[in-house]
Amino acid sequence: MMASAISYSGNGVLRSQEPLNKHTSWRVGGEAEWYFKPTNLEELREFLSELARDIPVTWLGLGSNVLIRDGGIKGVVVATHGALDELDLLDDTTVYAQAGVPCAKIARQCAKWGLADAHFFAGIPGTLGGALAMNAGAFGGETWKHVKKARLLSRTGELSEHEASEFQVSYRHVELPVPSWFVGAWLKFDQKTVDKGQIRSLLLKRKRSQPIGLPSCGSVFRNPPGDFAARLIQAADLKGFRIGGAQVSEKHANFIINEDNATAADIEALIDHVQTVVDERFNVRLQREVRIIGEQQS
Repeated sequence: MMASAISYSGNGVLRSQEPLNKHTSWRVGGEAEWYFKPTNLEELREFLSELARDIPVTWLGLGSNVLIRDGGIKGVVVATHGALDELDLLDDTTVYAQAGVPCAKIARQCAKWGLADAHFFAGIPGTLGGALAMNAGAFGGETWKHVKKARLLSRTGELSEHEASEFQVSYRHVELPVPSWFVGAWLKFDQKTVDKGQIRSLLLKRKRSQPIGLPSCGSVFRNPPGDFAARLIQAADLKGFRIGGAQVSEKHANFIINEDNATAADIEALIDHVQTVVDERFNVRLQREVRIIGEQQS
């Protein structure tokens, strides 16, 4: 993939032909034509405002809910983790967090602030930006149940703020009122005494039931109405099934792990196979929770 010329003189990091396998939790993916990590929101706004309009832009947080194909991504990949990292307590019950803040950090800090109902963020492996974009949830909690207002950034670098009521929110899906990206949100929690061991207990439960420590993306499929994707996959005898270096986890059937130097193509083929087999066995078409982006390898 030949990188088109981009002029940049700011303080952020701009690299061409950046391998994306080191920026995703599956440890797969081709190169980004350009990879940009700003130092703060203002620098990102300036970068976007000066970027040629015909250059595609893709956002990437912790890379935990995305499969990047082996052919990589054209245009610019904007990295938010470590860049959009503000996290502030505004009053007794309101927190402002930028899109690059890891959800686990929100859970830990809210516990220190004595805010209840934020513990579920400990079970979300990505950043707040991704959690906002898909209404991520864990341990019975969901992101958008706590959103008061969100801040968006347009392709031209313009900021706007929108009340939660302006977004169409459903299970693992959010429609934005304008074409843009999430850069932050105001979150509302209860002010109560928090059990200091609650987050540790939830993380221990997660560790026991999920293949933590192995390259994966978290849950691959959404739970169908009234059922669980993991139950259907297990009932289809797919635990341990593999294609190339990709394997359906033996520990949790809704996880696919990079067990042995898998390619993105291996993982995508395994996702398709699981969908096909479950559909044939139970007449249920599992919907992906993970996003698949980028170019097929030529």
